[in-house]
Amino acid sequence: MKKVITIIILVLLVAGGLTFYFRYYYVFGEGVKAGELNYCTYKGYVFKTYEGKLIQAGFKKAAAGTIQSYEFPFSVEDKAVADSLMRCSGKTVELHYKEYIAPIVWRGVSEYVVDSIVSVQ
Repeated sequence: MKKVITIIILVLLVAGGLTFYFRYYYVFGEGVKAGELNYCTYKGYVFKTYEGKLIQAGFKKAAAGTIQSYEFPFSVEDKAVADSLMRCSGKTVELHYKEYIAPIVWRGVSEYVVDSIVSVQ
């Protein structure tokens, strides 16, 4: 009976570990977004993270008779990249990002994490 319980506990631990990995650390997608950098800030109550927003060119229809700009909210893990972005507000930038399934509080509030700046214009 002890052997069966041990096996069940091990299977549950492995399944929980795999679920945690795929939910929070598996890179679901990555790419490059371009647009005007609206802001990049350092904020948070317990876990201070770098958060930003990119405004992309073009408009989409939000509801009947209204238009809304494309916004790309993102988090930044690397302090050097965040410092560079803080000096680029209002400029057109291309950002390389990784998309995760769910955010982690110490990584940021967005599932999109910018890891490098491709270009600044």
